[in-house]
Amino acid sequence: MLYADLVRPLLFRLDPERAHDLVMAGTARLARLPLLCKLVHALARPKPTPVKALGLTFPNPVGLAGGMDKNARAPFAWWAFGFGFVELGTVTPKPQPGNDRPRMFRLPAEEAVVNRMGFNNDGAEAVAGRLAEQAKRGLRPPFPVGMSVGKNKDTPAERTADDYATAAAVLAPHSDFVTVNVSSPNTPGLRSLQTPEWLTKLVTVVRAASGAKPVLVKVAPELDGADLDAALDAVMAAGAAGVIGTNTLGCLAPNGEPAGKSGRPLRDISPRRVEAIRRRVGPAACVIGCGGIDDVYSARRMLDAGADLIQIYTGLVYRGPFLPAVITRGLSK
Repeated sequence: MLYADLVRPLLFRLDPERAHDLVMAGTARLARLPLLCKLVHALARPKPTPVKALGLTFPNPVGLAGGMDKNARAPFAWWAFGFGFVELGTVTPKPQPGNDRPRMFRLPAEEAVVNRMGFNNDGAEAVAGRLAEQAKRGLRPPFPVGMSVGKNKDTPAERTADDYATAAAVLAPHSDFVTVNVSSPNTPGLRSLQTPEWLTKLVTVVRAASGAKPVLVKVAPELDGADLDAALDAVMAAGAAGVIGTNTLGCLAPNGEPAGKSGRPLRDISPRRVEAIRRRVGPAACVIGCGGIDDVYSARRMLDAGADLIQIYTGLVYRGPFLPAVITRGLSK
């Protein structure tokens, strides 16, 4: 209630990206204070509901989706709010500023966010250094940490696989799993990599670069039917440990530029994709459901569709930072 009545109205008076930057700055400060993180975690009261997947144990099935903490600034804070794991990134080999502003928009009537960020991040070396420093200072959170990797915008098509392999090689030593992001609509040509040929090549090189770390692939909500089946067959044959369904829904931003929409508009689409993914990949693979989850009902629906784990992002914007703890308590009932 405090968030809905006081904090959210104040944040919504600000430009969306400005609000995001302020929230991330505060969250990063919290992450540097482990004793305070432990106190916040105790106040959040997430319900421990361990899940075993990817050869790892997750304290609960609710994770932070990629895109929120692109530069690994606040892993410990996400644990404090009640998450059971986090996916950081997407990170590219070289740092890049992303697309021109404005590139983030709220759609309150739809409880959605539209973004065209364009993989803005500090680059693999900087992020890896930050994660190493956090571990050295005892700021590694007690839950699995995943890294999402992608290609730089200016990388020629013929060097695409090199970018994914380079980013994975640098970041895998500091993570528990690696996600191949080929489904963001904000980098030109990225979604064209969701063909069986490209997916086979990318999973193969990322697996080789990641050592023993499990590799997942994140797919777009528009990928459906025979195309989805072919993509899933390719990634599983190449040795992927699982699939994340789904990324943002392709759309046009209010300024007319290509973008991705997240939040409630995905509430019905993503569970259907997860159901199709589970049916195709079988029970052994890990399936993570993402898209439109903002309460206990939508979380349970995604798990019932076949997800082992779930991820949230936009729900935090509309429901506040303790949403994962609320969901875990609701799921336990």
